[in-house]
Amino acid sequence: MKSHDANESATTVYVLEQNRLLRQALVHLLRKQTGFTVLGDSDDDEGALEELMVTRCNILLLSSLETLRAIYQRAEECEHLKEIKVVLFGMEEDPECFLQAVQLRTTGYLLKEASSTEIIAAMRTVAQGEVTCPPKLCKSLFDHLSNTFSATSKKVEGRGCAMCELTSRQRQLMELVAKGMTNKEIATNLHLSEFTIKNHIHRVMKSLEVGSRHLAVDVIKANGLLPGE
Repeated sequence: MKSHDANESATTVYVLEQNRLLRQALVHLLRKQTGFTVLGDSDDDEGALEELMVTRCNILLLSSLETLRAIYQRAEECEHLKEIKVVLFGMEEDPECFLQAVQLRTTGYLLKEASSTEIIAAMRTVAQGEVTCPPKLCKSLFDHLSNTFSATSKKVEGRGCAMCELTSRQRQLMELVAKGMTNKEIATNLHLSEFTIKNHIHRVMKSLEVGSRHLAVDVIKANGLLPGE
């Protein structure tokens, strides 16, 4: 469902949300704000993707990490998709989910309890070329980057040996982890159970002596053992 406002100088927004009442409330809220123009809204992922291919919106407002991943998979077909700033709302305070969002170039990350005022404030921040996220999750990003730099700077011989012992299945699995896929998505892709995927990742982390799947990917990348590295 498309909707258009008239202010050409305003920040243009597209709202993608399956919950009809919530979507309509967000559109209504944005229309009341100075400086925003709603170019369109939809509850259909595929339909929204098609519109985003041609709609020159500045900000995409949505609540699904899976949908965002699908959008970036289509980015090669439309350069504009790479330029859209993304604000995720209604999210969990989960560092794993947050880091996946960061990998997908999200510029705004809002939790479920965020008020309408906080959503608008976040969108204004993003429109100005800045980023916004909860302080606790910001700390997890700093920790992740610190661990990444540490892993890159010291290619420990012991870890090198451990990586040589990774099975082809484990390397294949970690390649999917590196792409930001969830355990469920990896399980579907490899035709395995989520339990099996979780065990594989745990074994890789233990073998490399790291505390997270993301750091495991960083260590493997640093040693050139992922395709394209």
